[in-house]
Amino acid sequence: MSTYMAKAGQVDRKWYVIDAAGKPLGRVAVEAAVLLRGKHKPDFTPHVDCGDHVIIINCGEAVLTGKKLEQKKWYRHTGWIGHMKETKYSTLMAQRPEKAMELAVTGMIPKNAIGRAACTRLRVYAGATHEHAAQKPEVYEF
Repeated sequence: MSTYMAKAGQVDRKWYVIDAAGKPLGRVAVEAAVLLRGKHKPDFTPHVDCGDHVIIINCGEAVLTGKKLEQKKWYRHTGWIGHMKETKYSTLMAQRPEKAMELAVTGMIPKNAIGRAACTRLRVYAGATHEHAAQKPEVYEF
């Protein structure tokens, strides 16, 4: 008996909506990363992009547990010498909560071509509305 290997053209993709309101940011990011990668499917194949589309809403209402809101920082470099920028997560969650969620999800998927393709299927919104109703997304509960 041989192992089934999915082919790139045979993957059918579904759309899922995850509501992040009142849930820990990391827990939501884990579930989104699993859906984007396709690991929840029985025909998951590691070398094929099997993932689904994910819409995350209410990112502004996601919570950070413990003292992460005051202590955790997001670092980025501008490319100039000595220009390392840091932003506290309290500021990031107040001004750009969708960026905080996107950073958490992209940190959990592989850093290769399959991971970059998976990132294009992620849609993140700070509020409760999204513009993908035509795709008939399913609500994903965990």
